[in-house]
Amino acid sequence: MTAHPEDLAEQQPAVLAAELLETLRTARPGGRTMLGLTGPPGAGKSSLARYLVNEVERAAGPGSAAYVPMDGFHLSNAQLDRLGLRARKGSPPSFDALGYAALLARLAADRFHEVYVPDFDRELDEPVAARHVVAPSTRLIVTEGNYLAADEPAWSRARAQLHELWYLETDDALRADRLVRRQLAGGRDSLGAQAWVESNDRPNGEYVKLSRSRCTRVLRVAELPRGI
Repeated sequence: MTAHPEDLAEQQPAVLAAELLETLRTARPGGRTMLGLTGPPGAGKSSLARYLVNEVERAAGPGSAAYVPMDGFHLSNAQLDRLGLRARKGSPPSFDALGYAALLARLAADRFHEVYVPDFDRELDEPVAARHVVAPSTRLIVTEGNYLAADEPAWSRARAQLHELWYLETDDALRADRLVRRQLAGGRDSLGAQAWVESNDRPNGEYVKLSRSRCTRVLRVAELPRGI
């Protein structure tokens, strides 16, 4: 039976990191564990992903874990304009989902070469190439994004590469506050920020909620340490 949001105990980030370290300790030699984090916009996915990678590297050594954001596969603004999707930036069709799935498949299979990973630059408001690198020594991949559990062929292809997929449950009011602050930091005024969240982030979030039951674990996460 699926737990209701109010029934979920708050998980401490340090405990989650310790679980991952134990997973790596017992994994087959030479294996690579692929963990996905999903949830609606503003749920805290990227913050938790970076925290987990940092903690695993601190305990297991530099290069033992790597961060792979789905947001690196945003289409460029030029492509969004061509497709008429600029006002729906962040929605499922505004990503190169097949490109993301292909990267995950390569990361799962290639343990002999460095693999460069794109990211999304919020100041530029554009994807940027090769911001991250996955080393041959990397044993844990933490990837995150809104649509990792979406029930569409391209996203399902990406999901098939993951050993675990955790859904982050976060109160809608807290998410909305984070999303408005994100838009303000990106240069929108107060009215523009509120309008963007209501017209774009909110429907995207409602779509993501439909994928909750397809995840291997649903959890609430306690506040991360400052600076993450």
